[in-house]
Amino acid sequence: MEHIIVYGSQYGSTRRYAEKLSEQTGIPATRYQDAPALSDRKTIVYLGGLYAGGVLGLAKTLRSFSLRDGQKLLLVTVGLADPNDQENRDNIRATLQKQLPAGLLDRAKVYHLRGGVDYQKLSFGHRTVMKLLYQSLRKTPPEQQTAENRAFLETYGKQVDFTDFRTLEPIILEIQKEAL
Repeated sequence: MEHIIVYGSQYGSTRRYAEKLSEQTGIPATRYQDAPALSDRKTIVYLGGLYAGGVLGLAKTLRSFSLRDGQKLLLVTVGLADPNDQENRDNIRATLQKQLPAGLLDRAKVYHLRGGVDYQKLSFGHRTVMKLLYQSLRKTPPEQQTAENRAFLETYGKQVDFTDFRTLEPIILEIQKEAL
């Protein structure tokens, strides 16, 4: 059984994390669209960008997957929201529960990383959705906004990059622990 890193990235932050993790662990990384069968892999690391309430490619990749004894699943989300905020982590967990088969999330190790956004590189559809969300959130009183919404309003229309490869260290340690 081998190890594998699978990722879903729309604009590049998640891909950069996956490539760096691959470089630091020697585990091959592949886009979720190109991923081989996972049933014979010992350690599966799935990195997915958070977009519109979902983790890119996660449901498709793990739709019929069931974790067997001896296998390890590490789920890594990458998004703009600060993962140090408990409310953000709770929202991400709720998203993961909607996308994964029953029981799989409870058996996985979950990590959250921050990515970035460059509004100039967004597709027309994504820019439109972001603009509508921005206009809606601006009308909400600040005391009623979530931390995630406040962060969105602060970064809207800008190029921001919160990518920090040092945040891969706990994931690398978990992978190495499994290799022993």
